[in-house]
Amino acid sequence: MNNNFFEIKDVTFSIGGHNKVNDVNISIKEEGDIICILGPSGIGKTTMLRTIAGLEKVNKGEITLKDTIISSKKIHVEPEKRNIALSFQENSLFPHYTVNKNIHLGVKKNPLKDKIINSSEIIDILNISDILDKYPHQISAGEAQRASLARSIISQPDLLLLDEPLSNVDQSFKEEIQVNLKKILNKNRITTIVVTHDSYEAFYLGSKCALILNNEVKQFDDPYNVYHFPNSVEVVNFLNRGILLPAKVTGGNSLENEELGIIRGKFVKHYPTGSNVQLLLQPEDLEHDDDSNLKLEVVDRKFRGTNFIYTLRTPSNRLIPVAVHTHHWEQHEINEKFGIKRPIELEHVVCF
Repeated sequence: MNNNFFEIKDVTFSIGGHNKVNDVNISIKEEGDIICILGPSGIGKTTMLRTIAGLEKVNKGEITLKDTIISSKKIHVEPEKRNIALSFQENSLFPHYTVNKNIHLGVKKNPLKDKIINSSEIIDILNISDILDKYPHQISAGEAQRASLARSIISQPDLLLLDEPLSNVDQSFKEEIQVNLKKILNKNRITTIVVTHDSYEAFYLGSKCALILNNEVKQFDDPYNVYHFPNSVEVVNFLNRGILLPAKVTGGNSLENEELGIIRGKFVKHYPTGSNVQLLLQPEDLEHDDDSNLKLEVVDRKFRGTNFIYTLRTPSNRLIPVAVHTHHWEQHEINEKFGIKRPIELEHVVCF
């Protein structure tokens, strides 16, 4: 018997005889925790959810929920007996029922639960009170997605599976829904697995993230570590939050790049002096300083609310992103020179 509320142990997820994700090991320790499965479209994330829900079978490894094996080569608990709710990305509402009736179908599934979730609160938080009397064909894709989400939550499953739950929600409304969704799940201690291709969504919702690339889990860790301490070049490239620059290790806490000069910081992994490495630089790693003698050309500037993301070009045509607070007194235009503070000091040095 393990101590995890939910666990995937050595499972290869497949569909139609084709392996999608191999040798997966993921666990949820406590009831009420939220984890996210992050990766590009078509990588097998939805297949994982379908298998956990019991819609696909397991030929290798095992899946356990509350210390009970629900899927293995020899055991397959039918979907309706798992008390797992799967909210699909596409519209899964019954077309001949109103939205209100669709939502409250979930309540009938588990009438013996000790605590019934306040459905009115869920409806208000997901902002669907105005469409309760409408039929699915009368509402937008985003409204249908939120109605399906409400139905899944109200059913009070032991495990809630959300497949791109906010993919059809307007961008201007998405962040508010993310905040409210997290409040709902935490308040009602609903253990949840969220599938998404959006790293910002995964980092906000999940206490842990499993990053799926090239048919395997590349990294399973808390969001801070996935972002700041990626364990492979593949993870760096998928997150697209920085650049890899060639550098040479010059000491225990320093290295040198031909164009940026000396870079200091604590190495995450030891490299012998003289080693040639690929250094990860993220937008927040470099500091702006117009008095510096290291100046790079601005080739792009993106407004990100609290920050500008400048793209700077080095003499060798490498493009480096740098984040600057929008309250900075002077903005730099395209083709202007942008100063970088030297020596460059990093909190941690990640190399490959």
